Amino acid sequence: MADALAALVFYAVPIAGVELPLIVVWLVLAALLFTLYLGFINVRGFTLAWRLAFGQYSDPKSPGDISPFKAVATAISGTVGVGNIGGVAVAMMAGGPGATFWLIMAGLLGMSTKLVECTLAVKYRDYHQDGTVAGGPMYYLNRGLAKRGWNKVGRCLGAFYAIAIVIGCMGIGNMFQSNQAYVQFVNVSGGEASWFADRAWVFGLVLAGIVAAVIIGGIQSIAKVTGKLVPFMALLYGVSCILILAYHADRILPAVALIIEGAFSPEGISGGMLGVMIIGFQRALFSNEAGLGSASIAHAAVKTNHPASEGLVSLLEPFIDTVVICTLSSLVIITTVYGSPLMDSGLEGVALTSAAFESTVSWSPYPLAIAALLFAFSTMISWAYYGRQAWQYLVGDKPVLVQLFNLVFCGFVALGCVMQLEAVLKFSDALVFLIAVPNIIGLLIMLPEVKAELGGYLRAIRKGDIER
Repeated sequence: MADALAALVFYAVPIAGVELPLIVVWLVLAALLFTLYLGFINVRGFTLAWRLAFGQYSDPKSPGDISPFKAVATAISGTVGVGNIGGVAVAMMAGGPGATFWLIMAGLLGMSTKLVECTLAVKYRDYHQDGTVAGGPMYYLNRGLAKRGWNKVGRCLGAFYAIAIVIGCMGIGNMFQSNQAYVQFVNVSGGEASWFADRAWVFGLVLAGIVAAVIIGGIQSIAKVTGKLVPFMALLYGVSCILILAYHADRILPAVALIIEGAFSPEGISGGMLGVMIIGFQRALFSNEAGLGSASIAHAAVKTNHPASEGLVSLLEPFIDTVVICTLSSLVIITTVYGSPLMDSGLEGVALTSAAFESTVSWSPYPLAIAALLFAFSTMISWAYYGRQAWQYLVGDKPVLVQLFNLVFCGFVALGCVMQLEAVLKFSDALVFLIAVPNIIGLLIMLPEVKAELGGYLRAIRKGDIER
């Protein structure tokens, strides 16, 4: 089943000697269209997005559960995972330094997609009797299409999206993360000699308990943790990268030159420029999830009366996740181990990135491991919220059913540390990316609404109708 679904979702056509996944084309073309249609809002709205994230033009009495900063922190924690450390190394192995350039381009385009998703998530969100809110693609697909007379289509797409997120969150946002967290913990606690080396179940139970302590409190508890955790882990990893780069300051400009040269005239890469472009785009989209709609579930909980305000805040997510963090990872690898025997040593993913750090500073794998653990943990608690919101959409918000989901999710956290995950991850990854098809269709249909919301909001700010 996993193989069949993955073959369908990631179906690729051969072009110029390279396999081109159609789902990547779908997401990139949509992001490009959104960017052009909205007048490069990813550039002209960037400064305002930062001001909005830190509370300007916001009213704490507005309906919603969390502040703009906590909303974007929760969303970032869902996308910034071990893939930002190890996934970049995979891209570098496959596409060389040039993949970084296209990774950055895809991140910049993805900012526009996030704006469209999150504006609609706030506009079509649901208000519960207890004052809490819920939103995301399942709501805007249902209500947005019903508004156009496509009631049955909207209900079916909303339900399909919710089911896919409930199942997918157990793999991509849970078991994979806990498994990688366990691997990192064992590596820094003695490797094969570690007490935990043959006690994965102990680590899994402890991690599940910590996750449970956070997610049982709902979005308020999750946002409280991510609001502190995301800045810390991003700073920890960012400073670690900068320190490594400072040791090799003389190699930074040559590394940038390699990135640009490799983007347009790569050597030894199947498919040439097209091949390296596909690798960069694919890695960026897998990292920031622009087009999947998952992060909009967190942004929908923001306190605001203006849907476009949170759409603008969401611009920051792909920028931080892909343009900043992934680029730092790329530069570290290029300036330390690219072209060295380590690139041919068989190391992959996080192991290669760790070797890149260790080649400069012997103890640097330890802060890297801490960052990887935090990345994995933050991803789990955010995806727990995504899955729970989708679950509530399907079955209602009865406390017993909500806690049942929390229990099952934490059980999968423990299982992720002890199971062979290949089939589970392949199935959940394919299912999560499959929802990009109906999600993008919905975004395209409702794009004029987003443009109207955005234009009205920006005019109101220029006229001074919205107070700072």
